[in-house]
Amino acid sequence: MPTDTTPSPVPGQDGAAPPAAVLWDMDGTLVDTEPSWIAAERALVGAHGATWTHEQALGLVGKALPDSGAVLAAHLRESVGVERDPAGIVEELLEAVVASVSSAVVWRPGALELLRALGDAGVPCALVTMSYRSLADAVASRVPGAFAVVVAGDEVERGKPAPDPYLRAAERLGVDPAACVALEDSPPGVASAEAAGCRTVACPHMVPIPPAPGRSRVASLAEVDLPLLARLAGGEVVDTLAGAGPEGPAGPAGALAARPGTAG
Repeated sequence: MPTDTTPSPVPGQDGAAPPAAVLWDMDGTLVDTEPSWIAAERALVGAHGATWTHEQALGLVGKALPDSGAVLAAHLRESVGVERDPAGIVEELLEAVVASVSSAVVWRPGALELLRALGDAGVPCALVTMSYRSLADAVASRVPGAFAVVVAGDEVERGKPAPDPYLRAAERLGVDPAACVALEDSPPGVASAEAAGCRTVACPHMVPIPPAPGRSRVASLAEVDLPLLARLAGGEVVDTLAGAGPEGPAGPAGALAARPGTAG
């Protein structure tokens, strides 16, 4: 691991060092693209005379886009007898969501503030998403220079929940995954980051994320700051959702009030 680029200790934390890097999920963690994804999914399915329910859409949250395309293709085939190429479905969805993001981006609460604080402290960040490069670049361009590395879903052989995306990000940053903190909002994303060996903070948005040994959970990124990241990097586990029950605020009631998405 490089030593000349290691961030300085966080002031006032008894010399505690921040993580070697912070690895960000995109959809649902950094930006709220779920309304755009669900609108694109419903438009695509509706164009063929089929329906797409909230519960069906929740099943795609955090999945790799090829898997989501396959699910939608199977749904069209089974419900209305229409054959669609999964790759073509993915491209159609992406085109719609990129157009939406190009006109407006809705940042998740606390995300921009944390991203700026990390930049000021010299902590490198990577964007690790199952969205393809076209959408990842559209989002990253809104915060020029914030991400030293972008790993997109069309650049890894195995997507989340496999560890490959996070391992690729750490490798490109030149850091040990175990010295990184990952920020995630979905079960597949959390599984990916944990499998890569990252200290992982689950911030549920669309789908509940249960507690687990070594897993930190927060209700919002507004709860996360540099001192907390330093504590997590040092091995501490923080779960501010423990009193909210095993499902946390994104349980059934919260999920019904939200808009589902597709990629992580």
